[in-house]
Amino acid sequence: MKPDLIIGHNLYLSFMQYNIKRLSGFTLGATDGEIGKVEEFYFDDETWTVRYLVVKTGGWLSGRKVLIAPAALQEPDWENEILPVNLTKGQIESSPEIDTDKTVSRQQEIELYDHYSWPYYAAGGTGFYGGIGMTGMMDSRVPLEDIIKEHHAARKSNDPHLRSTAEISGYDIHATDGEIGEVDDFIIDSNNWGLNFLVVDTGNWFPGKKVVLPTEWITNIKWEDSSIHLDLPVDAVKNSPEYNPSIPVEGIYKEELYAYYGKPLERK
Repeated sequence: MKPDLIIGHNLYLSFMQYNIKRLSGFTLGATDGEIGKVEEFYFDDETWTVRYLVVKTGGWLSGRKVLIAPAALQEPDWENEILPVNLTKGQIESSPEIDTDKTVSRQQEIELYDHYSWPYYAAGGTGFYGGIGMTGMMDSRVPLEDIIKEHHAARKSNDPHLRSTAEISGYDIHATDGEIGEVDDFIIDSNNWGLNFLVVDTGNWFPGKKVVLPTEWITNIKWEDSSIHLDLPVDAVKNSPEYNPSIPVEGIYKEELYAYYGKPLERK
């Protein structure tokens, strides 16, 4: 199945652009058998970049949850909803046990990367988060350990550096002058595994409508009251283009979206 075809009604595959909701539930396949099902994704709450897939294993590991970095992913099997990885079941079984219900520590991340021999940094656009076109995940050559140390040094010990897409789903979205909806889904670009867009359900405010908003427009996230704030007026969102999952966001749609809101679009 070609990646420019619509699969189901929630996912449009174009230039490696996926919906998180659609990818959740995909089977993760090792080189020697099935690992389990993708349950959610952990992302960096400052860069909005996916760091791990959270996979719930089957009976062979008593349902234990494991973290898999995008670096391990191979070419997806879209027809059968399988995400293959270049790992064996034995490697996964012997991986460091991490309680995914708690904050993942710097040391645990380092142990995980050491266990799988994943590269710590991007080199020439690959490495660290290589595989299926996942280039550009990190532009620097700074080792992961140094990055994590710097990241944690700037944070309080009880403030997690990883957030879950499942946690953010349902968060209220606030414009400058009122509430406009809640997070329904995320659009991810696997070229860099960035959560570039939020799909916002405005059903309780503007019935039957979903809109797409770039995560770069987020001005503040209040974790304590589960709300995301943007520098946009309510009326602008109310009259904005409606999200159509059959149209890729990147390209003309994105240009029109930025033009509608009067936002500058950086050319890459």
